[in-house]
Amino acid sequence: MSRFGIAWRVAALALALAILGPPHWIALRLLGRRASLAPVLFHRVFLRLFSVRVTQSGTPPAFGEAALVLANHVSWLDIIAIGSLRPLSFVAKSEIAGWPVISTLAGLQRTLYIDRQRRGATAAVSTAMGHRLAEGELVVLFAEGTTGDGTRLLPFRSSLVGAARAALQAEAGRGRIRLQPLAIAYPRRNGLPATRAERAEIAWFGDTELAPHLAAFVQEGPVDVHVVWGAPIVFEASTDRKAATAAAEAEVRRTLQILRTGRGGDEPGEEAPAEPAGLGLHGPEIAAV
Repeated sequence: MSRFGIAWRVAALALALAILGPPHWIALRLLGRRASLAPVLFHRVFLRLFSVRVTQSGTPPAFGEAALVLANHVSWLDIIAIGSLRPLSFVAKSEIAGWPVISTLAGLQRTLYIDRQRRGATAAVSTAMGHRLAEGELVVLFAEGTTGDGTRLLPFRSSLVGAARAALQAEAGRGRIRLQPLAIAYPRRNGLPATRAERAEIAWFGDTELAPHLAAFVQEGPVDVHVVWGAPIVFEASTDRKAATAAAEAEVRRTLQILRTGRGGDEPGEEAPAEPAGLGLHGPEIAAV
């Protein structure tokens, strides 16, 4: 992509933010969570401008159904891809609140921040998550706690899962919430299957600087993103949070393996299907952006 091409796309994105941002801030003050359309539209504008194609498969929660979404985390692009699909909010590390531009976008998305270095931060965030779940919202938690290299899945953390359950019970008197595993993968670049090296280039992890990574992203060509909603997990008062988190991790791990290799069945006694049922890898997709 030429410098001119990058410049006009950035200008168009800035124009979209200028048009959508101020009315959205006002709507947030007046309507609260019901002001949810602008972030979805902004993410879709970004995807269209920078030739990112998002497909989703599986069965997402019904609109208005509360769910705590446990997803793997590969890149900053995850947020735009997932945010383009439907209204939702994210849980993010507190450092993002101080980033120029990014913090503004996170605010539009009603992002919840957690300071992992501060004692008691988990309880505060879980209370806020409980409020939102009680109101029928989707809250996305990148359960690895950081981004991976695009080729392997890191262990899911369980602390916020159990805390959100407790907060929801106190807030709404409910006995259960829905945990929703979500797998995100980058299967193609420039229309061809992404190699291991290309997946690592798409990923944003470790000490990689954001600005150079953004520049490389726009120069290397179109990217395909596949988002898969896994089988939901019912989380009740008697459910062990570590076991539930491990089940969500296993679901995401299995889905990523199928997406990358076309083979499943890594669980003992489980036979790999010829075509993964419910993943939509070769059949109709739920949506495409």
